[in-house]
Amino acid sequence: MGTKMKAAQISRAGGDWELVERDLPEPGPAQVRVKVEACGICHSDVLVKDGLWPGLRYPRVPGHEIAGRIDRLGAGVTDWREGQRVGVGWHGGHCFTCAPCRRGDFAMCVHRQVTGVDFDGGYAEFVIAPSIVLAAIPEDLSAEEAGPFMCAGVTVYNALRHSGARGGDVVAVHGIGGLGHLGVQYARRLGFKTVAIGRGQDKEGLARQLGAHDYIDADAGDPAAELQKLGGARVILATAPSAQAISALVDGLSVDGTLLVPAAPPEPITVNVMSLILGRRSVAGWYSGTARDSQDTLEFSLLTDVHPMIERYPLGEVAEAYEQMRSGRARFRVVLTMGA
Repeated sequence: MGTKMKAAQISRAGGDWELVERDLPEPGPAQVRVKVEACGICHSDVLVKDGLWPGLRYPRVPGHEIAGRIDRLGAGVTDWREGQRVGVGWHGGHCFTCAPCRRGDFAMCVHRQVTGVDFDGGYAEFVIAPSIVLAAIPEDLSAEEAGPFMCAGVTVYNALRHSGARGGDVVAVHGIGGLGHLGVQYARRLGFKTVAIGRGQDKEGLARQLGAHDYIDADAGDPAAELQKLGGARVILATAPSAQAISALVDGLSVDGTLLVPAAPPEPITVNVMSLILGRRSVAGWYSGTARDSQDTLEFSLLTDVHPMIERYPLGEVAEAYEQMRSGRARFRVVLTMGA
């Protein structure tokens, strides 16, 4: 094996992509080195590209939708083996000692780290990661599909399975994009009466292909009113980051319904409090998940035949790949590949 690796880094906020050669890093205690096979490009990587994360240190290699194989074990790592297929997601570590950690809520760790933000991520041929953030990838799942499940997948699957909705409940997925096209598939596989909300009739065919029982065209009328015709939604999963569009969905909830928001619009949402009070409705956010949640997502996706729609680019075309994601042209997840 050589002593160098290729990586795509950002050296300053708003800077251009730099393809560089770096020394091959060595794992420290409780760490592993992963040979990256694929890494998804997530919209959250804008935080690194544009310097929007407080305290971010440069140069930084982004990427938190990593799929690959363990290449080397650090001292003290006994529960993983070299050659094992693993994924690394957004959740990059926790302290075990803060109040949330002591209750086992590692995702809410006060000192949590983020892969590709607090340490270099997967836009590279190798990555060093704490062993506690690894998720085992099933052998029958390709690296290119596994990557997007490590962030987009776990975010929407974890949100839906903890939403309180039960089999047969009306669950609406707002937006049919990078998150939403997976959200529709998961909602259907979890046994919900699945309603997709998009803009334009041209999206109806895809929505139904993904598993939606019903489709609501937001350009043709009021989505909230259409949801009420179905009895109201027990859960609305808002995956399109538009504050105005999300705000208008509250009246589409059933009694005790929840508007669940895993996608962060740049502007604040506005809510009619009387609508919340009169229907005992709520608005809640959802934050990704831990390595175990990611592994659950991988296993459930394989079991129930959920697939991300992806576009592949080699690492050397990172600038074009990133722009494809940033422009919204991607259908629907962009994945960097490291091999030939």
